Amino acid sequence: MDYDLILGRYGEIALKSPQVRRRFESQLIHNIKSAFKTEVHVKGGRIFIYPADFEEALNRLAKIFGIVSFSPAIAMKTDKKVISTKLQEYVEKLNLEGLFDDKKSFAIRCKRTGTHDFTSQELAAYAGSIVTDKIGAPVNLTKPDIEIFLDVRGRKTYLFHEILPGPGGLPIGISGKVISLLSGGIDSAVATYLVMKRGCKIVALHFDTYPYTGKKNKIKIKKLVDKLKEYSQGVKFELLTVEYGEYLDYCMLEAPRNLTCILCKFGMYHIAEKIAKKIGALAIVDGNSIGQVASQTLYNILATRYNVKIPILSPLIGFDKVEIENLAKRIGTYEISILPNGKCTAAPTHPMTKIEPERLLKIKESLDLDLKLEEIMDKIRY
Repeated sequence: MDYDLILGRYGEIALKSPQVRRRFESQLIHNIKSAFKTEVHVKGGRIFIYPADFEEALNRLAKIFGIVSFSPAIAMKTDKKVISTKLQEYVEKLNLEGLFDDKKSFAIRCKRTGTHDFTSQELAAYAGSIVTDKIGAPVNLTKPDIEIFLDVRGRKTYLFHEILPGPGGLPIGISGKVISLLSGGIDSAVATYLVMKRGCKIVALHFDTYPYTGKKNKIKIKKLVDKLKEYSQGVKFELLTVEYGEYLDYCMLEAPRNLTCILCKFGMYHIAEKIAKKIGALAIVDGNSIGQVASQTLYNILATRYNVKIPILSPLIGFDKVEIENLAKRIGTYEISILPNGKCTAAPTHPMTKIEPERLLKIKESLDLDLKLEEIMDKIRY
């Protein structure tokens, strides 16, 4: 099928005030143009996309936040004779491609904006008779095998039969910069994706805990970052790596063994906060889900975040593991996250599941962890 354009649609952007909506539309247009070569303009809540390569455009649009759905379409003048000719050509091509024949039922779905000498229902009935005469297919308005859409917008009409899903959400880059803790596991990648969906620019922060995790974890992180970058068209996706093995060495040597995971997470939040202040990030993102592991009990979530003065966002907080895994599979990070790398050997056999914030602060002071965290900060290269 030779299409003229792709019709894109957004959702909650339409609910914004005119001034805010224009800003969101401008960011969305920028992101689309960054993803592939195309002309783009927005009018009346529709995104009109004229790509150089339709196949590339359809693949990329499925990963551009802010787009709810999109349809490759034929454009024509809003005139019944023109619509009749174009519609006959369209269904004939569908027939030749094996998508439509006289055994398949169909329905015409017509939407109309503007002033015309016909109603939407009248145009749908008119178009239905044309299709029946051309193909001989029966009409079924309730549960058709194929739906054919006519989107009448003033003097132009757009014809299509597919509505392809986009990821929805807000255009990435519209909501500010965040630091996302990216471990290499399933949860943190999904959490990163979800805040990207709310328009956040990502600085991924990876704590390299070698030798307690394998060297291959760096390869895994690179692959995860490359996959997540596919959803960040138009906005730079950055990665910072912190060498964290020496900090774990110190905690395991000087603190009770069952506190290792708590001190590990505590240090991550406080380093992330320091980096956020340096680079202008507005929040920290983690993959916490209540009760999933020892460091994610409510008691330990409270303690490990204690005294962190910027927001910590946990988009997976109410998800169970199956829900997280299903989302990871859908966005393409699951197969990367499960690549073998071995469990963290620093994790104790019987980790503490409940610690009071005040006790954790006393342990921090007794170990002079602030000094250790500053030593780590000095080694970070931005």
